[in-house]
Amino acid sequence: MDGWGVSGVEESKPRRYLFYLGCLIPHRVMSYEVSARKVAERLNIELVEMPEFCCCGLPVDHVNHKLMLLLAAQNLCTAEQLELPIMTLCSGCYGVLNKVNRMLKEDKGLREEINVHLKELGMSFKGTTDVKHLIQVLAEDIGLDALRGLIRKPLKGWVVAEHYGCHVLRPSKYNDFDDPEDPKMLKRLIEVTGARCVDYVDETECCGFPVAGIDEGVVLQLVRDKLSHVREAGAQALVTICPSCFLAYDINQSRIKRIMGEDYDIPIIHYSELLALALGVNPGSLLLNEHRVKLDALIEKL
Repeated sequence: MDGWGVSGVEESKPRRYLFYLGCLIPHRVMSYEVSARKVAERLNIELVEMPEFCCCGLPVDHVNHKLMLLLAAQNLCTAEQLELPIMTLCSGCYGVLNKVNRMLKEDKGLREEINVHLKELGMSFKGTTDVKHLIQVLAEDIGLDALRGLIRKPLKGWVVAEHYGCHVLRPSKYNDFDDPEDPKMLKRLIEVTGARCVDYVDETECCGFPVAGIDEGVVLQLVRDKLSHVREAGAQALVTICPSCFLAYDINQSRIKRIMGEDYDIPIIHYSELLALALGVNPGSLLLNEHRVKLDALIEKL
């Protein structure tokens, strides 16, 4: 066995998850959602739409911590009522929902305090659900061996680098499915597709997206450094698992070219797109034209 997950794709009964999209993906990164849904179809995963959802709470945490807890708890209660685990695509949403879920399960006093406010909404947190990021579902619930058996168009000749982002791995107290200092799960998932994943300097550095509204210069420098290291490693593309990270590296390449005079032309690819292509999904059914840096040269390799 591969150490993560077991083969269960062939089961007639689909694996069911409450699909939490969050705020950013439906409005700015629809390509991520489309490819994730295509992958789910191929893997016998049923993505149950949330009847109602609110922001995960991450953007307001530093302004109003209790509001963040209440927003996250409300989403968790919806999952509990439907008796389903939550699956997210966004690292930030995963980080907050997973953290709050564990905090409320472990801290009786905090749980009672939050439940006082949830009662006004006709809700009560009980601690009966789990939160998983897409890559956890793929690696742990489906399993690498099962994924390998379903690959139809191995991405031979593709050389890529990976970018985890921050919240899916940190803080390690709550995100313990991989090593935050030397993560391996995403690399193994990439290798399942037939692509080669290269190591590079400062792999775990932040994309800078959270500070974009405060100092764009910091973001551009972080993106520039990352792309420089990726290019030095010989990667043809950078694979992400977070909509914010995707936007940071995709959109800012044109700004770096205009402001700093450096042209990287490195396509940014959602992991779900990489896997979808390897599973044999028609590239034309994915929103690849949404990417600012085009993938045409890589798609031709198929």
